[in-house]
Amino acid sequence: MTTSELLTAANVELMQGLAQRITATRPELVNSDASFGGLAWNWGRAHTAQGSAWRRRLWFSSGELVAWGWAQLPRSVRVSDGSVKEVTGAYLAYQVHPDHAGLVDEVIDWYDATAPGLERTVLPGAEDGFALERWAAHGYAPDPSGQGDTGSWTQLNQRDLADLESAVLPAGYGFRTADEAGPDAAVQAHLDAWGPRAYSVEAYRDLRETRGYRGDLHVLVQAPDGTMASSAIMWFDQANRTVEFEPVGTHPGHRRLGLGRAMLLRGMLLAREAGAVHATAACLGAPGHPKARGLYYAVGFRKLCQDVPLLKGAR
Repeated sequence: MTTSELLTAANVELMQGLAQRITATRPELVNSDASFGGLAWNWGRAHTAQGSAWRRRLWFSSGELVAWGWAQLPRSVRVSDGSVKEVTGAYLAYQVHPDHAGLVDEVIDWYDATAPGLERTVLPGAEDGFALERWAAHGYAPDPSGQGDTGSWTQLNQRDLADLESAVLPAGYGFRTADEAGPDAAVQAHLDAWGPRAYSVEAYRDLRETRGYRGDLHVLVQAPDGTMASSAIMWFDQANRTVEFEPVGTHPGHRRLGLGRAMLLRGMLLAREAGAVHATAACLGAPGHPKARGLYYAVGFRKLCQDVPLLKGAR
């Protein structure tokens, strides 16, 4: 059975459920935008403003979701500084359960039919050899801008939470949670770290309603002047007892002080207290982007898998 229409919050919860089932046995096959936390973050922060340009299709077997595609079509995106970004191509997030791998051809056909004539991009996992063969057979090739030493491909990192260091901040800095700091501070911390984005207090309120969000696992570092200098959200997948960091960032004026390291350690300690035994975090993996990777490696994370940016040109 298949369905095709606009993406809804109920759809996202089903998609998160599929991510949980695959994570339990084959975590290396969970695509970069198809993880439990990644789905919640991408949906929650943007669906009110951009959801009219999103299309989805769901595949079921015996009443259970076994594959999905989420096509993000051309749109105008208003960002926090008031400017507008025009997105002219299409992007697909997708997931196929390994027991139903043959459905990837249907996913590709649906994507091509949903975004005909557009430049189309997708990020299958490097460990999914069958899917990579099928994408190639449908005319998708490695995206030149995503390859090489400065490419845009991401890697997923993981570690267990059995042995954690204490989290130590510089004098005058302190830990807060989003529940304590409030919506305005939580949103501003993200914008300060990442620059102008399509993110707002209204979007954050939507985000708080997504499955897996907990304000007590949304960690902030407050500077002596009251600025929220660092922030990280942890998404708690209780079925697998794992937390996923997404996103993580530090204000440019407060970098190189060890805030990111301390915040990650503090977050993992809080996650362990909440019942988690495992953590993941994604980052750019190319050699030319060492900062985030080095930060995660410094607190015990190691690479699990990576994605492969693919492109099919516009006609």
